[in-house]
Amino acid sequence: MSSTLNNPALTSAKRKPNAKGGISIEDPGELDAQKMMEAYDSSFRNISEGEVITGTVLKVTDSSVIVDVGFKSEGIIPINEFRTERGETLVKPGDRVDVLLENTEDRDGYIVLSREKAERMKIWDEIERAYQEQTVITGRVIERIKGGLAVDIGVRAFLPGSQIDLHPVRYLDSFRGEELRMRVIKVNKRRGNIVLSRKAVLEDEYFKKKEETLRDLQENKVVKGVIKNITDYGAFVDLGGIDGLLHITDMSWGRVNHPSDLFKVGDEINVTVLKFDRFEEKVSLGYKQLSQDPWLTAEQRYSRGARVKAKVVSLTDYGAFVELEEGIEGLIHISEMTWNKRIKHPSKILNVGDTVEAVVLDLDTESRRISLGTKQTEPNPWSQIEEKYAINSIVTGKVRNLTDFGAFIEVEDGVDGLVHVSDLSWTKKIKHPSEVLRKGQEVNAIVLNVDAENQRLSLGIKQLEPDKWEEFFSEHQVGDVVRGKIVRLTSFGAFVELKEGIEGLCHVSELDTKRVENPESFVQAGQELDLKIIKMNLLERKIGLSLKAIKEDSEREDVWSYKAEIPTTSIEELAGGQLSELKQKVARMKRESQEN
Repeated sequence: MSSTLNNPALTSAKRKPNAKGGISIEDPGELDAQKMMEAYDSSFRNISEGEVITGTVLKVTDSSVIVDVGFKSEGIIPINEFRTERGETLVKPGDRVDVLLENTEDRDGYIVLSREKAERMKIWDEIERAYQEQTVITGRVIERIKGGLAVDIGVRAFLPGSQIDLHPVRYLDSFRGEELRMRVIKVNKRRGNIVLSRKAVLEDEYFKKKEETLRDLQENKVVKGVIKNITDYGAFVDLGGIDGLLHITDMSWGRVNHPSDLFKVGDEINVTVLKFDRFEEKVSLGYKQLSQDPWLTAEQRYSRGARVKAKVVSLTDYGAFVELEEGIEGLIHISEMTWNKRIKHPSKILNVGDTVEAVVLDLDTESRRISLGTKQTEPNPWSQIEEKYAINSIVTGKVRNLTDFGAFIEVEDGVDGLVHVSDLSWTKKIKHPSEVLRKGQEVNAIVLNVDAENQRLSLGIKQLEPDKWEEFFSEHQVGDVVRGKIVRLTSFGAFVELKEGIEGLCHVSELDTKRVENPESFVQAGQELDLKIIKMNLLERKIGLSLKAIKEDSEREDVWSYKAEIPTTSIEELAGGQLSELKQKVARMKRESQEN
């Protein structure tokens, strides 16, 4: 752009400031009038309204700034266009500024100029150039608007929500006031429409970082990364354009309930590359591998028999897991918790978080297992049990527990003896111990057996009384006739009470000399009968009875009594029929005996 200050046709003229602060020709008569008019015409032809031109600040007042742009008159611009938000003036006389020529002359004779519009036009030019060249620009987020953010890049522009980040952004208000690096992806100067994208810049940076990371990445290398996301099974670490998985099992040598217990999103950590598939771009990372495995030296610290302190970290049905140190856990089995108490679950005596003292029972560094016991820290009450409780000695204790198979009697603190259901009574058939015992009841019992190694003490209650079966068997033998009462009937015979607690069975085949189909049709419950003992088994507590044998004996006696009534009669004299009748009777008795 040409200006009057630089016009060769005016260089020989003397100039002085005019009343308006501009510059006037002191002696125009010394110049050729025609040349002067041509110079002015040339100046007007070189610039036009709406163009941005460069001028020189001549004067700064409280209200305006006077600028010489080389025309026949100076331009005046409001001082506000040259002040900051704090009220500071940005220019001084002699400064060169870019302004927009809005009008060649107003009614006061000044050229109408605008610095703001010039700056805006310059910004638009820069924006269009950035759009064409796809260069990165910086802008400040003004506010959240529908669909995205309003951004100040010199002019107001629009950043869509989908173009803010590589991933969807939930809280757009968090970007208010931030300086962002973006690209112009759409521009329309006529409509004043500018669309920006931060995502495009991030994608370029992401792929550039990814290429660099893939080039340098290798197994067993220690790299720096940032926790990007946390899941139940691990954490994803941004290594620079590529994510690696840090599995929960590789976070610590110790127990980790959840990855969030150790890390949070945004943490910068060092990790070791455990596995790297360059083709699949999959990376497995380790954090615990940066420190030594504590199991490598565990044998030095946890020898068998050593006493240790540990913290209970979890409980199961079969025991408690305890942490000896970070990375080393041991198991206290439920059977190793106490010498004397039979506990159903470890929670009865331990809680998560408790600190316990235990003894190392076994160590297997290869399998990473340590077996511990807490009962070993106390004297074993079973070590002298055989001396304290001799077999056949009588003990007194309380019924601690009742089960289907017997009753546990506590003979001393921590020592229980078992009375089996079969050792409760000589005579009664007891289905459950609760029929004769109750919990908390104090009872006497006899020591039947002691097994200190397996911590078992067998007791008996029925042994305190004489065995009624032995008494009965000592007083009776097979062939004796006894009297009893039928107590119950079954399809196979009748049970007969011979004495209190002593029962025998008269089988259906022993009820009569004739075949009996249904015992109820022949005898009744409560009926008292004489029966013959035909079988005895003390070991099995069984007595076989026979009603039929009583009848056969009675018939046999009748035969012999009849024979005694005819002592002088010969066989020949019986030929009239008596001998035949006697033979028939004997043959019938033999036949029935064989059938039974």
